[in-house]
Amino acid sequence: MKKNNSLILSVMCYIVVFIMIQFGISLVALYLDDSIKHPASASPTALSLSSAVASIVIIGLFLWRKWSPISRHYLQQHPWGVLVWTILAALGAILPLQWIYEQLNITVADNVKQLFDSILGSRWGYLALGILAPVAEELVFRGAILRCLLAYFNNRLPWIPIVVSALLFGAVHANLAQFVNASTMGLLLGWLYYRTHSVVPGVIFHWANNTVAYAMYVLMPDLNDGQLIDLFHGDNKLMYMGLLCSLLVLLPSLFQLNKRMGNEGRTH
Repeated sequence: MKKNNSLILSVMCYIVVFIMIQFGISLVALYLDDSIKHPASASPTALSLSSAVASIVIIGLFLWRKWSPISRHYLQQHPWGVLVWTILAALGAILPLQWIYEQLNITVADNVKQLFDSILGSRWGYLALGILAPVAEELVFRGAILRCLLAYFNNRLPWIPIVVSALLFGAVHANLAQFVNASTMGLLLGWLYYRTHSVVPGVIFHWANNTVAYAMYVLMPDLNDGQLIDLFHGDNKLMYMGLLCSLLVLLPSLFQLNKRMGNEGRTH
Protein backbone atom coordinates (compact mmCIF):
# COMPACT_ATOMS: atom_id res chain seq x y z
CA MET A 1 0.00 0.00 0.00
CA LYS A 2 2.82 2.38 0.92
CA LYS A 3 4.57 1.59 -2.37
CA ASN A 4 1.39 2.33 -4.34
CA ASN A 5 0.92 5.66 -2.56
CA SER A 6 4.53 6.53 -3.32
CA LEU A 7 3.99 5.81 -7.01
CA ILE A 8 0.93 8.07 -7.20
CA LEU A 9 2.77 10.86 -5.37
CA SER A 10 5.64 10.45 -7.83
CA VAL A 11 3.26 10.86 -10.78
CA MET A 12 1.81 14.02 -9.23
CA CYS A 13 5.32 15.32 -8.56
CA TYR A 14 6.41 14.75 -12.16
CA ILE A 15 3.41 16.66 -13.52
CA VAL A 16 3.91 19.58 -11.14
CA VAL A 17 7.64 19.79 -11.90
CA PHE A 18 6.98 19.66 -15.65
CA ILE A 19 4.42 22.47 -15.47
CA MET A 20 6.43 24.63 -13.07
CA ILE A 21 9.60 24.46 -15.17
CA GLN A 22 7.73 25.41 -18.33
CA PHE A 23 5.78 28.19 -16.61
CA GLY A 24 8.76 29.55 -14.68
CA ILE A 25 11.14 29.71 -17.63
CA SER A 26 8.42 31.29 -19.79
CA LEU A 27 7.97 34.05 -17.21
CA VAL A 28 11.72 34.67 -17.08
CA ALA A 29 11.87 34.84 -20.88
CA LEU A 30 8.95 37.28 -21.03
CA TYR A 31 10.59 39.43 -18.35
CA LEU A 32 13.92 39.53 -20.18
CA ASP A 33 12.07 40.30 -23.42
CA ASP A 34 10.28 43.15 -21.64
CA SER A 35 6.92 41.69 -22.63
CA ILE A 36 5.74 40.19 -19.36
CA LYS A 37 2.80 42.61 -19.21
CA HIS A 38 1.87 41.86 -22.80
CA PRO A 39 2.79 38.22 -23.56
CA ALA A 40 1.20 38.45 -27.02
CA SER A 41 3.90 40.92 -28.03
CA ALA A 42 6.80 38.61 -27.07
CA SER A 43 9.38 38.08 -29.78
CA PRO A 44 9.47 34.72 -31.60
CA THR A 45 13.08 34.26 -30.48
CA ALA A 46 12.17 34.69 -26.80
CA LEU A 47 9.28 32.23 -27.06
CA SER A 48 11.22 29.55 -28.94
CA LEU A 49 14.31 29.84 -26.76
CA SER A 50 12.24 29.67 -23.57
CA SER A 51 10.59 26.48 -24.86
CA ALA A 52 13.99 25.02 -25.78
CA VAL A 53 15.56 25.93 -22.43
CA ALA A 54 12.58 24.51 -20.53
CA SER A 55 12.94 21.21 -22.41
CA ILE A 56 16.68 21.09 -21.71
CA VAL A 57 16.10 21.69 -17.99
CA ILE A 58 13.39 19.00 -17.90
CA ILE A 59 15.59 16.49 -19.74
CA GLY A 60 18.55 17.20 -17.46
CA LEU A 61 16.50 17.02 -14.26
CA PHE A 62 14.63 13.81 -15.10
CA LEU A 63 17.84 12.08 -16.17
CA TRP A 64 19.84 13.38 -13.20
CA ARG A 65 17.20 12.33 -10.68
CA LYS A 66 16.66 9.06 -12.58
CA TRP A 67 12.95 9.75 -12.65
CA SER A 68 13.04 8.43 -16.18
CA PRO A 69 15.79 5.79 -16.13
CA ILE A 70 17.37 5.02 -19.48
CA SER A 71 20.15 2.82 -20.76
CA ARG A 72 21.70 1.79 -24.06
CA HIS A 73 20.32 -1.71 -23.79
CA TYR A 74 17.33 -1.19 -26.06
CA LEU A 75 19.43 0.21 -28.91
CA GLN A 76 21.97 -2.56 -28.37
CA GLN A 77 19.24 -4.98 -29.45
CA HIS A 78 19.36 -3.27 -32.89
CA PRO A 79 15.60 -2.63 -33.10
CA TRP A 80 15.92 -0.87 -36.46
CA GLY A 81 12.84 -2.54 -37.87
CA VAL A 82 10.74 -1.19 -35.01
CA LEU A 83 12.12 2.32 -35.48
CA VAL A 84 11.52 2.33 -39.23
CA TRP A 85 7.93 1.14 -38.81
CA THR A 86 7.49 3.71 -36.04
CA ILE A 87 8.38 6.51 -38.46
CA LEU A 88 6.00 5.09 -41.06
CA ALA A 89 3.23 4.83 -38.44
CA ALA A 90 3.77 8.46 -37.46
CA LEU A 91 3.57 9.58 -41.09
CA GLY A 92 0.49 7.44 -41.72
CA ALA A 93 -1.28 8.78 -38.62
CA ILE A 94 -1.03 12.48 -39.48
CA LEU A 95 -3.93 12.81 -41.93
CA PRO A 96 -6.37 10.45 -40.12
CA LEU A 97 -5.73 12.21 -36.78
CA GLN A 98 -6.24 15.60 -38.42
CA TRP A 99 -9.48 14.36 -40.01
CA ILE A 100 -10.79 13.08 -36.65
CA TYR A 101 -9.82 16.35 -35.02
CA GLU A 102 -11.75 18.33 -37.64
CA GLN A 103 -14.85 16.13 -37.29
CA LEU A 104 -15.02 17.13 -33.64
CA ASN A 105 -15.29 20.75 -34.81
CA ILE A 106 -12.85 22.07 -32.23
CA THR A 107 -10.97 25.24 -33.05
CA VAL A 108 -7.65 26.40 -31.68
CA ALA A 109 -7.86 29.58 -29.60
CA ASP A 110 -6.28 32.62 -31.26
CA ASN A 111 -3.72 33.10 -28.48
CA VAL A 112 -2.58 29.47 -28.73
CA LYS A 113 -2.31 29.68 -32.51
CA GLN A 114 -0.37 32.93 -32.24
CA LEU A 115 2.02 31.31 -29.77
CA PHE A 116 2.75 28.37 -32.07
CA ASP A 117 3.05 30.61 -35.11
CA SER A 118 5.65 32.66 -33.25
CA ILE A 119 7.66 29.64 -32.17
CA LEU A 120 7.48 27.86 -35.52
CA GLY A 121 8.35 31.07 -37.31
CA SER A 122 11.53 31.51 -35.30
CA ARG A 123 14.88 30.15 -36.47
CA TRP A 124 14.97 28.22 -33.17
CA GLY A 125 11.47 26.79 -33.69
CA TYR A 126 12.49 23.38 -35.03
CA LEU A 127 15.04 22.89 -32.26
CA ALA A 128 12.40 23.72 -29.64
CA LEU A 129 9.39 21.82 -30.98
CA GLY A 130 10.89 19.35 -33.42
CA ILE A 131 13.78 17.96 -31.39
CA LEU A 132 13.84 18.97 -27.72
CA ALA A 133 10.09 18.85 -26.97
CA PRO A 134 9.69 15.20 -28.12
CA VAL A 135 12.60 14.08 -25.94
CA ALA A 136 11.45 16.02 -22.87
CA GLU A 137 7.80 14.99 -23.14
CA GLU A 138 8.58 11.32 -23.72
CA LEU A 139 10.91 11.23 -20.72
CA VAL A 140 8.22 12.78 -18.53
CA PHE A 141 4.98 11.20 -19.75
CA ARG A 142 6.19 7.77 -20.80
CA GLY A 143 9.55 7.23 -19.11
CA ALA A 144 8.42 8.61 -15.75
CA ILE A 145 4.62 8.85 -15.48
CA LEU A 146 3.57 5.80 -17.50
CA ARG A 147 6.37 3.73 -15.96
CA CYS A 148 5.02 4.51 -12.47
CA LEU A 149 1.42 3.86 -13.47
CA LEU A 150 2.34 0.49 -14.97
CA ALA A 151 4.16 -0.38 -11.74
CA TYR A 152 1.11 0.74 -9.74
CA PHE A 153 -0.99 -1.82 -11.63
CA ASN A 154 1.82 -4.40 -11.51
CA ASN A 155 1.79 -4.38 -15.33
CA ARG A 156 -1.77 -5.76 -15.30
CA LEU A 157 -4.57 -4.03 -17.22
CA PRO A 158 -1.98 -1.99 -19.15
CA TRP A 159 -4.56 0.03 -21.06
CA ILE A 160 -5.62 1.80 -17.88
CA PRO A 161 -2.15 3.34 -17.29
CA ILE A 162 -1.82 4.02 -21.01
CA VAL A 163 -5.15 5.89 -21.15
CA VAL A 164 -4.47 7.79 -17.92
CA SER A 165 -1.00 8.88 -19.06
CA ALA A 166 -2.43 9.91 -22.45
CA LEU A 167 -5.12 12.02 -20.78
CA LEU A 168 -2.52 13.67 -18.54
CA PHE A 169 -0.39 14.33 -21.61
CA GLY A 170 -3.35 16.02 -23.26
CA ALA A 171 -4.36 17.96 -20.17
CA VAL A 172 -0.99 19.70 -19.66
CA HIS A 173 -1.41 21.35 -23.06
CA ALA A 174 -4.13 23.40 -21.33
CA ASN A 175 -6.54 23.83 -24.23
CA LEU A 176 -9.28 21.62 -25.67
CA ALA A 177 -7.95 21.43 -29.22
CA GLN A 178 -4.51 20.21 -28.18
CA PHE A 179 -6.01 18.01 -25.47
CA VAL A 180 -7.85 15.95 -28.08
CA ASN A 181 -4.86 15.75 -30.41
CA ALA A 182 -2.24 15.02 -27.73
CA SER A 183 -4.43 12.50 -25.90
CA THR A 184 -5.07 10.53 -29.08
CA MET A 185 -1.39 10.50 -29.98
CA GLY A 186 -0.58 9.69 -26.35
CA LEU A 187 -2.41 6.38 -26.70
CA LEU A 188 -0.05 5.32 -29.50
CA LEU A 189 2.99 6.61 -27.63
CA GLY A 190 1.93 4.76 -24.48
CA TRP A 191 1.45 1.54 -26.43
CA LEU A 192 4.94 1.89 -27.90
CA TYR A 193 6.42 2.35 -24.43
CA TYR A 194 4.49 -0.54 -22.89
CA ARG A 195 5.57 -2.95 -25.62
CA THR A 196 9.25 -1.92 -25.66
CA HIS A 197 9.85 -0.52 -22.16
CA SER A 198 11.89 2.19 -23.87
CA VAL A 199 11.23 5.84 -24.66
CA VAL A 200 13.19 5.56 -27.92
CA PRO A 201 10.28 4.53 -30.22
CA GLY A 202 8.08 7.22 -28.67
CA VAL A 203 10.72 9.89 -29.21
CA ILE A 204 11.08 8.79 -32.85
CA PHE A 205 7.29 8.84 -33.39
CA HIS A 206 6.97 12.22 -31.65
CA TRP A 207 9.90 13.65 -33.61
CA ALA A 208 8.47 12.48 -36.97
CA ASN A 209 5.05 13.97 -36.17
CA ASN A 210 6.45 17.34 -35.07
CA THR A 211 8.91 17.46 -37.96
CA VAL A 212 6.11 17.06 -40.50
CA ALA A 213 4.10 19.78 -38.74
CA TYR A 214 7.10 22.11 -38.88
CA ALA A 215 7.84 21.27 -42.52
CA MET A 216 4.25 21.95 -43.54
CA TYR A 217 4.31 25.26 -41.67
CA VAL A 218 7.46 26.34 -43.51
CA LEU A 219 6.76 24.90 -46.95
CA MET A 220 3.00 25.48 -47.14
CA PRO A 221 2.27 28.59 -45.04
CA ASP A 222 -1.00 29.22 -46.90
CA LEU A 223 -2.47 26.08 -45.33
CA ASN A 224 -1.74 27.01 -41.71
CA ASP A 225 -5.19 28.56 -41.24
CA GLY A 226 -7.01 26.02 -43.37
CA GLN A 227 -8.60 22.60 -43.12
CA LEU A 228 -7.45 19.22 -44.38
CA ILE A 229 -9.55 19.68 -47.51
CA ASP A 230 -7.41 22.71 -48.43
CA LEU A 231 -4.36 20.46 -48.71
CA PHE A 232 -6.19 18.73 -51.57
CA HIS A 233 -7.34 21.97 -53.23
CA GLY A 234 -10.95 21.53 -52.15
CA ASP A 235 -11.35 18.14 -53.81
CA ASN A 236 -13.24 15.79 -51.46
CA LYS A 237 -12.53 12.73 -53.58
CA LEU A 238 -8.81 13.48 -53.55
CA MET A 239 -8.89 14.07 -49.79
CA TYR A 240 -10.51 10.70 -49.09
CA MET A 241 -7.99 9.02 -51.38
CA GLY A 242 -5.26 10.70 -49.32
CA LEU A 243 -6.85 9.41 -46.12
CA LEU A 244 -7.08 5.91 -47.62
CA CYS A 245 -3.41 6.01 -48.62
CA SER A 246 -2.50 7.14 -45.10
CA LEU A 247 -4.45 4.24 -43.60
CA LEU A 248 -2.67 1.88 -46.00
CA VAL A 249 0.55 3.09 -44.42
CA LEU A 250 -0.67 3.34 -40.82
CA LEU A 251 -2.42 -0.02 -40.43
CA PRO A 252 0.40 -2.23 -41.82
CA SER A 253 2.84 -0.19 -39.74
CA LEU A 254 0.87 -0.92 -36.57
CA PHE A 255 0.64 -4.58 -37.55
CA GLN A 256 4.39 -4.78 -38.08
CA LEU A 257 5.08 -2.95 -34.83
CA ASN A 258 2.79 -5.28 -32.91
CA LYS A 259 4.66 -8.22 -34.42
CA ARG A 260 8.21 -6.89 -34.06
CA MET A 261 7.99 -5.26 -30.65
CA GLY A 262 7.55 -8.67 -29.11
CA ASN A 263 10.87 -9.77 -30.53
CA GLU A 264 13.16 -6.74 -30.60
CA GLY A 265 14.57 -5.18 -27.44
CA ARG A 266 11.93 -5.72 -24.80
CA THR A 267 13.89 -3.93 -22.06
CA HIS A 268 15.15 -0.43 -21.43
